[in-house]
Amino acid sequence: MRIALLATGGTIACRTTPDGLTPALPARELLGAIPTRSGVTVEGRDVFRMDSSNIQPEEWMRLAQAVDEASREADGVVITHGTDTMGYTAAALSYMLAGLRKPVILTGSQLPMGVPLSDAETNLSCALEAACAGVPGVYVCFNRKLILGTRAVKTHTTSFDAFDSVNHAPAGHIDSEGVHFTHPQPLREEYRLRATVEPRVFLLKLVPGTQPDVLDFVAAAGYRGLVIEAFGLGGLHYIRRNLVEKLRLLRQKGIRVLVVTQCMYEKADLSIYEVGVQMLRSDVLSGLDMTTEAAVTKLMWALSREDTDALLAHDLCGEVSLPWKR
Repeated sequence: MRIALLATGGTIACRTTPDGLTPALPARELLGAIPTRSGVTVEGRDVFRMDSSNIQPEEWMRLAQAVDEASREADGVVITHGTDTMGYTAAALSYMLAGLRKPVILTGSQLPMGVPLSDAETNLSCALEAACAGVPGVYVCFNRKLILGTRAVKTHTTSFDAFDSVNHAPAGHIDSEGVHFTHPQPLREEYRLRATVEPRVFLLKLVPGTQPDVLDFVAAAGYRGLVIEAFGLGGLHYIRRNLVEKLRLLRQKGIRVLVVTQCMYEKADLSIYEVGVQMLRSDVLSGLDMTTEAAVTKLMWALSREDTDALLAHDLCGEVSLPWKR
């Protein structure tokens, strides 16, 4: 069994400096801090060494290419990553690597490797064991939980139980009897690396009184896609400040619009209320039960493909579990 460890920085690799915690540990030092099982060879590689707040679409593309290269020789891939944007990276990789018949496991920690009470050793050991299980798909492994890459959301800033599986049962768990995959990522695609993304996607969280002219900025700034975190099932105001009319104009300019809910759990459904039906008539798409992370990265990824609309209208790797409505 051969596992590739791709290190990208994050808290797990941090050391204290006069300027605060800074990613410093290379992959070989991370591996040196944990035991490995007999018969398993782990080869480490440093892809980059960054605070995950600085990880952006350009890094997703580099990381996807690194996974593709590593998976040609390895039986599985583990990625160490900062927690702050791990949900975005996991979702982006889920689309870029859709159909890969090998496991890709992201993990990190809330405290650096080697400090008292750190969760780093446990999380990395569990991620390596999860990769050895050989279950294909992209997953986040944290606090002994396994979560689909398109369902992982960071919900806590300091707790060791930092990630939840939103709107989907956990993919699995790890206990004293081993690794248990109960809801693995669906494989709906034939694998080929599709590592390009279009970063010009804007995320707008509505508040009561949001001015419609903010949507003029989206168009003027050259954005090609918009994800809206709307109220409840997908509501937004159209009295006094008519956001619906502005969205109609955005669609006429070719800007794709995807609506998700601000609520952490359950769905956006634009077919229920009058305002939602108006948006559907304007060719605005409901994100249903997608997380914000999954919606933003899917739109970025789909906009880089010629078959954008077809990709947006289908569940590719577990990001949505409800029937699409147009």
